[in-house]
Amino acid sequence: MRYTILLFDLDDTLLDFGANETDSLNKLFQQHGYTFSDELFRVYNSVNKQLWADYENGNIALDVVLNSRFSETMLRLGKVVDGIEWENLYRELLGNGCQHMEGALEVCQSLSVSHRLFVITNGITQTQIKRLKQSGLYEFFEDIFDSQSIGFQKPSKEFFEYVMSHIKEFNIKEALIIGDSLNTDIKGGLLSGIDTCWINRNSQKCSTEIQSTYTVTNLVDIYEICTSIK
Repeated sequence: MRYTILLFDLDDTLLDFGANETDSLNKLFQQHGYTFSDELFRVYNSVNKQLWADYENGNIALDVVLNSRFSETMLRLGKVVDGIEWENLYRELLGNGCQHMEGALEVCQSLSVSHRLFVITNGITQTQIKRLKQSGLYEFFEDIFDSQSIGFQKPSKEFFEYVMSHIKEFNIKEALIIGDSLNTDIKGGLLSGIDTCWINRNSQKCSTEIQSTYTVTNLVDIYEICTSIK
């Protein structure tokens, strides 16, 4: 086989983060007495994206992102809330979400028999492990690498250098990154010299700067790539 080491992104590659996020936010706001409307989501999404961008640019710490995104959201609506308490509840709700992307269970179950599977995620350690366990996918993976534990995020070279140095008998020529994001998964592969497979489910426009080794439209399409002979 050409590839023996498969590095899977988690959110929106194996687990449906969008569905989980919407469900968790809806429950969070309801439990605090608010109706989670489209407008409320727009405000939250704007605040959340800006905070994550500031974190990725090295301007703020991760704790600031997590502990202030809800207080900042509600402050824009003229409300003062305990951002840490809201975040703790949201983290609990998010950790219970384990919706699969189509084909995820079958792909992991099948490929784990013949390949070494690993998770590479920019998520929070405790939350991602909990979701994996509740989804039934945890047992198929040899190890889980997350940005909170490593101290670097995808697509940074440092993240992937850590991953490569912590996988026993790692061979870069036999490794494949599988993910849905050009800017994190595929770019990370380019920076670290690892082959990549972009899962482009929604017919996104291809990038001239970030080129994936392979592009598929569905998770099950990776079978042929992962089992091809040299």
